[in-house]
Amino acid sequence: MSFITLDSVSAATPDGRLLFENLNLSIGAERIGLVGRNGAGKSTLLALIAGARPPLAGSVARTGTVAVLDQSPDVSADARLADLLGVGPDWDRLARIQQGEGDEADLAHADWDLPARLEQALADVGLPGLDPERPAASLSGGQATRAGLARLLIARPDVLLLDEPTNNLDATAREMVSRVLARWRGGAVVVSHDRALLRGMDRIVELSSLGARSYGGGWDLYAERRAEEAQAARRDLDHAEKEVRRVAREAQVARERKDRRDAGGRRFADRGGTPKILLGALAERAENSGAREGKLADRLAAEAARAKASAEARVERARTLGFDLPPSGLPQGREVLVFDSVALAWPDGPPIIEDLSFRIAGPERVAVSGANGTGKTTLIRLATGALSPTAGAVKRSVPAALLDQRAALLADDQTILENFRRLNPAASQNDAYAALARFLFRNTAAHQIAGTLSGGERLRAALACVLSGVSPPQLLILDEPTNHLDIASIEAVEAALSGYDGALLVVSHDEDFLDAIGIERGIALG
Repeated sequence: MSFITLDSVSAATPDGRLLFENLNLSIGAERIGLVGRNGAGKSTLLALIAGARPPLAGSVARTGTVAVLDQSPDVSADARLADLLGVGPDWDRLARIQQGEGDEADLAHADWDLPARLEQALADVGLPGLDPERPAASLSGGQATRAGLARLLIARPDVLLLDEPTNNLDATAREMVSRVLARWRGGAVVVSHDRALLRGMDRIVELSSLGARSYGGGWDLYAERRAEEAQAARRDLDHAEKEVRRVAREAQVARERKDRRDAGGRRFADRGGTPKILLGALAERAENSGAREGKLADRLAAEAARAKASAEARVERARTLGFDLPPSGLPQGREVLVFDSVALAWPDGPPIIEDLSFRIAGPERVAVSGANGTGKTTLIRLATGALSPTAGAVKRSVPAALLDQRAALLADDQTILENFRRLNPAASQNDAYAALARFLFRNTAAHQIAGTLSGGERLRAALACVLSGVSPPQLLILDEPTNHLDIASIEAVEAALSGYDGALLVVSHDEDFLDAIGIERGIALG
């Protein structure tokens, strides 16, 4: 049974840029992972499915109920957890009845199963025993996200819509989201770059400039089939391009052959002695033969061009995201960063970090792990010198650079080129252009305003700015760098960091990312 059917649907951005067209999709009792590059229209497609916006063309039919995970709910200052869960009035009605203050309307509309459903939903999302009367404002960001998921479980819609549900969640909370979806028996559409979460999907739908493609199975099967298709498409395109060149060469040979025949015919006529009627017949025959050859060449060229266009249509013509990081020159064994019995506590507050010691030497790759609130960001700020410890010592022995998930070192109102010149004042204009070109910001692309960049472009621009100066950093500190990147951008950053010869200190909940960049050891907090 299909709960939602999209028939020949098209959508565009507010400024008229077409995102996709003639998209067909049916959603039943299955878990669908929706993937694609940033800007492909994934969030727009979710809005169309939810009925939050109309399609540019086509239709969306719904035979079931739909609920959207709201990760940033707009609640009043006096809102309670019960209100965040969407059951405030029903909860209050039961409270009045229990206190003997309920009227006939309360008794007629009471949801007697609500306490059990609420308790089960909170337990399912890892918030067991949380008081529904608790102020919503007292919940942490992670707890609010869990509560949003519990709201969906209580509502029991036919289809769940989740847009990046594991962003900003720690490993435990990410596993919780996966477990909830694994037990869900309705439909679900999940936009995510979390490859661990996507492994649990029943199918993957890829949204691109070529439309929507559906692949049965989870992430690993999709990635395998997608790689095979891309390889086959590139082979077909290579063959088609060779065929276009072959046809063009043969057409050129035919034209040269005709030119030689025509020249021979003119020399024959110039010698004289041949009746005009015969010369006319020979000229007409040559003209007809040339026309036939020309038409054949045109037909073959058109067929080759169509085959090439068809092959190109199977290869998304997006510019490659691959880029290399310049060498840092960090020698083996060189001391990079030392924490010696470090502690930090705010005045009159409990310690956030206490008695932490570790050492990074040479091009080591170290990951910092721990639940939300255990001090990972504090450790990063200590490592960069943004904070000073209240006890112990932090020693930084090499140039370091911090890249957070927002690439905050970039000024939003400046171009990429202007940001580079500001962060690298010793670089000339030509040096700046050359450095940015290595990171795929060539020519006019260097003049894009930083505030308009996608997540992947922004991180790439930040890497260009910090790594292409006169003295590249020998320690890169990364704080959740993949949170706002699409999977293609994540894979490009993974490939680049794999070849980096400096040291890495990384905070990330993305285990696939940590594996791909070759993390050697971890520092566990909490």
